[in-house]
Amino acid sequence: MNQINFPSWPDCAADLIAVATGQAAADMVIKGGRWVNVHSREIIDNHDIAITSGRIACVVPDAAHCIGPQTQVIEAEGRFMIPGLCDGHMHIESGMLTPAEFARAVIPHGTTTMFTDPHEIANVLGLQGVRMMHDEALMQPINIFTQMPSCAPSAPGLETTGFEITAEDVAEAMTWPGIIGLGEMMNFPGVANADPKMLAEIAATQRAGKTVGGHYASPDLGRAFAGYVAGGPADDHEGTCEADAIARVRQGMRAMLRLGSAWYDVESQITAITQKGLDPRGFILCTDDCHSGTLVNDGHMNRVLRHAIDCGCDPLVALQMATINTATHFGLERELGSLTPGRRADVILTSDLHSLPIEMVIARGQVVAKDGQCLADCPHYDWPQSARNTVHLGKPLVPGDFDIPAPAGANAVRANVIGVVENQAPTQALQFELPVTEGRVQATGEVCQIALVERHRGTGGVVNAFVSGFGYRGDMAMASTVAHDSHHMIVVGTCAANMALAANHLSDIGGGVAVFRDGKLCASLALPIAGLMSDAPAHSVAAQADQLMAAMRDCGCTLNNAYMQHSLLALVVIPELRISDLGLVDVRSFTFIPVLEPIA
Repeated sequence: MNQINFPSWPDCAADLIAVATGQAAADMVIKGGRWVNVHSREIIDNHDIAITSGRIACVVPDAAHCIGPQTQVIEAEGRFMIPGLCDGHMHIESGMLTPAEFARAVIPHGTTTMFTDPHEIANVLGLQGVRMMHDEALMQPINIFTQMPSCAPSAPGLETTGFEITAEDVAEAMTWPGIIGLGEMMNFPGVANADPKMLAEIAATQRAGKTVGGHYASPDLGRAFAGYVAGGPADDHEGTCEADAIARVRQGMRAMLRLGSAWYDVESQITAITQKGLDPRGFILCTDDCHSGTLVNDGHMNRVLRHAIDCGCDPLVALQMATINTATHFGLERELGSLTPGRRADVILTSDLHSLPIEMVIARGQVVAKDGQCLADCPHYDWPQSARNTVHLGKPLVPGDFDIPAPAGANAVRANVIGVVENQAPTQALQFELPVTEGRVQATGEVCQIALVERHRGTGGVVNAFVSGFGYRGDMAMASTVAHDSHHMIVVGTCAANMALAANHLSDIGGGVAVFRDGKLCASLALPIAGLMSDAPAHSVAAQADQLMAAMRDCGCTLNNAYMQHSLLALVVIPELRISDLGLVDVRSFTFIPVLEPIA
């Protein structure tokens, strides 16, 4: 049963009434559980849930009148019955998995609903790529709603993407069955300055009665923020401190608090609820970006929920932030997010609300996971060859492509350097004095070289700069075709020869991630679909991702989830300093700055 042919509430209302009143037998009854009601924020002991047509018919103290010869009876044995978990904002591509394999990975963790923004593939394959993600999402046994990407490029004039998303594309997508709204509006300066294209996309979404996603990655909570909110975005996940969360909720936005593989923004913001006492209805939990290793080894929304509780949040409040609050935000409160009549029968059985072991998962009235094992079929889309042939370098790269020439006669230079901040998306704009050898600037000490290699049109273009914070040592390089949001190729390294080897290797395998050291391949993960995803099983991709992490550590990197930091170095809508195919970008002013500056 997929989302396309899943019966609506009106279509099965007569069946629900018949089961609730004992005139017909239920398909399934969960007996003797502790009903966690997210509407009233209470736990009600000794209740049964009767399910038919994939929806909840009734939740009552005794559903014996709903049981017939063919009814599947599940004994809850006093365990908590909680709604399936909802991820309010996330990108499937960040898991390096297709929607089918992402679903297979998260179902055992209790995620039954995801609101996804496939803007990664939009940058590579345009509207056609979004449609492929949308169609595979609708094939899954859980609820995967798609937000139409809004910003490809994310910052017009500062980067070049494989395709551009237009207001006409957005209007067309609003007619698709699985589109729930507009993806994160990253061009916040455009909205604040009433850019006609951005406002046209927002208008098309609002006229369709759907939700506009936000992305305000600026510490400025003054006029620019006021203009952004006035433009229409309804939520934001880029807050990093308590003041950010409070400002968003006070202005009628939903504050989305994220815990991804490398973004730890829940603890710093949840104090708005736990200490300041703000109404939690304005808050939503999400992941944003989780790679396959996190999904397989640590969890998904269950991980976020446990973390919020560990940060001092009442378990029932945290659960609301991962269920009913999310459903309500997207206009789906009558469809999912709670264990109440008519809603999709998305149910988790767990023996503890704090540690949250996910012992059984039911989605749309079917048992889809038990004791950590996915029991559901997750069908794959037939991805065409056009989606698998997306890395075009134009020519093999050589070490000289990664040279940074110094000004004539200089023995040292001052370089503008991207500074990685552990566990946060923002970077720092740093400066270092670097030595010059044979007319070329040398990365040294804590500074590595970074290069962005154009890979959409085969121009052969390479933009070189410097980055600090990875701690790499020796002769090495790491390359990735996952490079939010334009998704060219990012290469970070200490040695031009290894950088060339890594880039050419990814060209040969059709995209992915690779680490080279001393001229040898240490680890590689092929991502043949758009250079972003693998359609292999999640556990296999996660094992290869673990090898990549180990190879990075062997090269001296100690950052938590450094791969995620690497993948965001070209994200030219998050301050302070980023690299694009057009140059080095100061996101504080949305201007290009030189890599090298004269020493005074």
